[in-house]
Amino acid sequence: MVIAFKKLLAVVMIFSMGSLLSCAELKEAGRTIGHTTRNVTREIGHGTRDAAKEIGHGTRRVVNSIGQETSGSAQQSLPDDEQ
Repeated sequence: MVIAFKKLLAVVMIFSMGSLLSCAELKEAGRTIGHTTRNVTREIGHGTRDAAKEIGHGTRRVVNSIGQETSGSAQQSLPDDEQ
């Protein structure tokens, strides 16, 4: 009976050591996945921010150029006596 108990205890200890090692591997894998996800998400966010800025700047330039063209043409189209 004592020999069976020692064998069972040895099997349980081996199983627990294996479980602890596999937990460490799972923790490391989770950390790697988490950090990769964080970095990719950050890059996507920065790219989106930069694209939005460029669109805003381009839109502002177009609106300003249209405003300059219309203000110049409005003055030119007025009759001579109203200028």
